[in-house]
Amino acid sequence: MENEKKIESYVVVHNIAKRHNVGTLARSATAFGVSEMILVGRRDFNAFGSHGSTSHVRFRHFHSLTDAKTFLKERDCDICGVEITENAVAVNEHPFKRSTAFLLGNEGTGLSAKECEICDFFVYIPQYGCGTASLNVTVAASIVLHQFGVWAGFSERTREGNKFIVAERPSKQAKKNYCMETSESIAEERRLKRESNGFFEDTGKEESPSNLLDTLFDD
Repeated sequence: MENEKKIESYVVVHNIAKRHNVGTLARSATAFGVSEMILVGRRDFNAFGSHGSTSHVRFRHFHSLTDAKTFLKERDCDICGVEITENAVAVNEHPFKRSTAFLLGNEGTGLSAKECEICDFFVYIPQYGCGTASLNVTVAASIVLHQFGVWAGFSERTREGNKFIVAERPSKQAKKNYCMETSESIAEERRLKRESNGFFEDTGKEESPSNLLDTLFDD
């Protein structure tokens, strides 16, 4: 139907521990039809492992989880936490209803209480072997995003030989590995940084640019 809303998926990047995993997440996001990656906290990211896919997915930045939630709710989007909680549903049961944003927890600590508060529901990935307690966050994201794409009925990309055909890289791109913002937004970020003496909303000290994201995804 013409009036039927387009189903979209988003990935919310917050409290991620290994900086190169952001690039790998972007690669999975483009493979499974994600509309936008939502960066919460720091705007810059490491594209290692993306294989050029960061040019094909939009990055949007917010200073806080609350701001990100407001943006997603304005788009009639559910927020799904990927975590083994008491009321989590197996992702292969497809408990989706509309456009959905997926929030993945830190592998060492999982989703924080603050992150869980903004989630509408939770999914987990069933495991059948006994050798590990959890999956790498980028692997988990790939599985969940694929399952959502199956439920949403996303069109499969055309193949050629043993590869999928990659779209031409957009001619106009923002600064590499940086989510561009308006001057007003940058001024607001600087103000918040001065007030909290840190870059991330949940930290109390400033991290250097070289190691800030290295503390976010753990294997």
